Order: sequence, then C-alpha cells, then structure tokens
Amino acid sequence: MTGPQIPITIRPEASGDERTIYSLTEAAFRDMPFSEGDEHHLVDRLRQAGDLALSLVAEDGARIVGHIAFSPVIISDGTRGWFGLGPVSVWPELQKRGIGGALIRRGIADLRQRGAKGIALLGSNEYYPRFGFEHKPQLTYPGPPPEYFQCLLLDGEWPAGEISFAPAFG
Repeated sequence: MTGPQIPITIRPEASGDERTIYSLTEAAFRDMPFSEGDEHHLVDRLRQAGDLALSLVAEDGARIVGHIAFSPVIISDGTRGWFGLGPVSVWPELQKRGIGGALIRRGIADLRQRGAKGIALLGSNEYYPRFGFEHKPQLTYPGPPPEYFQCLLLDGEWPAGEISFAPAFG
C-alpha cells in the first residue's frame, strides 16, 4: 500500500449498482498495461449470462469505491466447485490503499463459506501470492505465461487439468 487505508464496508452487489460498477471497472483498467480494455464489458457479460457467481462492492460510506467478480470455471478433469477471480477494480485515485485486498479476502472467505473448492486467476505473480495463490503446474491455462496463472485451494485435493473460464471471457 502506498496511501492511507480508508474505512470501507463490503457487501454483495445490489440491483442498481450496475452502472457504477461499469464506470468503476472501466476507469480502473483504463491505463493498465496488461488490460485487454474490455473488463467493464466483461462484468456485464458475466451478469447477463448468469455467470456472476459472487459480485461484491466496497463502499466508503458515500459511494462504491471497489468491486470484485467471481465466476464458475470448468476443469478438464471434471472437478467441480472452482471459481475464477476477476476482475477486481478500485477507482484509480484510491488504488494501493487496501481496498482491492479487502475485497479479495472477503471474496475468498465468502466462497469458502459456500463450499467452494478453489479459485483460479490470471494476474500478477507479485501481488496475488500474499493471499495464498500459487502457480501449480498440474493446472493449466493456455496462452499467457504460465506463472501468471495462479490458483488457491480452498478444500479437498488439487485437481489436474486445463481450466476454462466462463464464456464471457472469450
């Protein structure tokens, strides 16, 4: 973190949050070098397809300041109960103040409470290990460098196979 933490509350997405989540996600990824530029559309596509399994927002008391999405994934070995994390978004002026981390920790806790088996993501191999994510060679995702594909086991045994994210990811 580089700035002071701000007090937030985290709650599930509610009807009427969609427009703010769209704007927030677009702003959060606008200048990111690794962004595909459509993360704001991705959240809408997940929602429309019924694949937004967990959607949380962070509020600072006055407005929504962060959002995180989780969607089901398919593992080629038939393992069920795994989810993909992403995107996670925070207004640019509030990044590096612990909001994203708080959303990730809450999302992990909520999925664990629901009986999820694990979480997969494509992201920074410097940021996500602090939450327990690691690269496991037996789980693959074709395309990007393998070290950016990371997983977190929540329950049971590690599966082995290729992971497919929800169709909204393209």
